[in-house]
Amino acid sequence: MAKRKAQNSGSGNKIYKMTELVGASSESFADASSRAIERAGKTLRNLDWFEVTELRGAIENGRITQYQVKLKVGFRLE
Repeated sequence: MAKRKAQNSGSGNKIYKMTELVGASSESFADASSRAIERAGKTLRNLDWFEVTELRGAIENGRITQYQVKLKVGFRLE
């Protein structure tokens, strides 16, 4: 069996760290997600992907008053 050389093309050898965020908005789930990502981008570099893991919200007097989104966010380690 022939040995394969490890290729270091740069694009295939990325390592990610993952963290969880909770975004909140009075407008929508999409707005809550955007707010969380935008805020994370102020302190985290190399954000590449996100995954929504939970949707929830708050209700007052029979009306939705807040949309909440729990996200996993991945960023490349340097």
